Amino acid sequence: MPIALRKQFNELVQENISLAPYTSARIGGPADYLITVRDAGELASVVLACWENRQQYLLLGAGSNLLVSDKGFHGLVILNKAKATQFRPGSSPSVWAESGVLFSNLAHRCAAQGFSGLEWAATIPGTIGGAIYGNAGAFGGDTAHNLLQAEVLTQTGRELWPAEKLEYAYRSSLLKRGKLLGLVLSGEFRLENGDPALIQTTINQLTARRKESQPPGASMGSMFKNPPADFAGRLIEAAGLKGARIGNAEISTLHANFFINDGETRASDVKALIDLAKQTVKEKFDVNLELEVELVGEWE
Repeated sequence: MPIALRKQFNELVQENISLAPYTSARIGGPADYLITVRDAGELASVVLACWENRQQYLLLGAGSNLLVSDKGFHGLVILNKAKATQFRPGSSPSVWAESGVLFSNLAHRCAAQGFSGLEWAATIPGTIGGAIYGNAGAFGGDTAHNLLQAEVLTQTGRELWPAEKLEYAYRSSLLKRGKLLGLVLSGEFRLENGDPALIQTTINQLTARRKESQPPGASMGSMFKNPPADFAGRLIEAAGLKGARIGNAEISTLHANFFINDGETRASDVKALIDLAKQTVKEKFDVNLELEVELVGEWE
């Protein structure tokens, strides 16, 4: 870590910290350094310092949708605990939330206060920042539809971007495609006034559907993006790979687009299953599966 960065944040820095407990799959090696930030201001300060000092970093929220290698991450991991929220009631209500807020928790809080629009997000395992960055979605809803604006940190400072500026596509955005160096600090979402009981009933129904179709246990979420007019899980199942195992990593028998950590699983075993699924689906159906999960760290 650069001396200037160490001096600025010395009291916050932890060294050689295992990342497995901070990921939804409970898989991954150590980070050289880890800093926990508690609000958007701290997050902006640390990231700006990383940019200025050319320090490689990884922003970690809920740890879903990523697979950390067994060798870990050689750089600084920023654990995002920025969780301030603010409801803005009225005839056109909205909610503002910092990027470390869990999207599912925010959806339940909206329901409790009689605000609808984010029911679909009650089943999203990640944070607001990850959802805005990757256009998270479920059950016909997605971030692009509900987001009014996002506060984005760029090299010129903190900026308010309307949703259109993020150039959303399926599970993608301008930031995720690497077209611009930027970081999501917070977001404001469009809501509607409604009946708390009816909103909660919808959430309960969606949650039940999710439990019926997606496996319990430690996983990264959906492994592959759905190809046009098809489903990654259907293709993997049709390729005969449901239940396939390498080490303690398993392609779920309930939903083939979920890869499960069955206990003390190595990231290399999950990666081998990923390669097997991609190769087999390509050979049998001439479809190139594209990862929805991000691979983090060193991979041989």
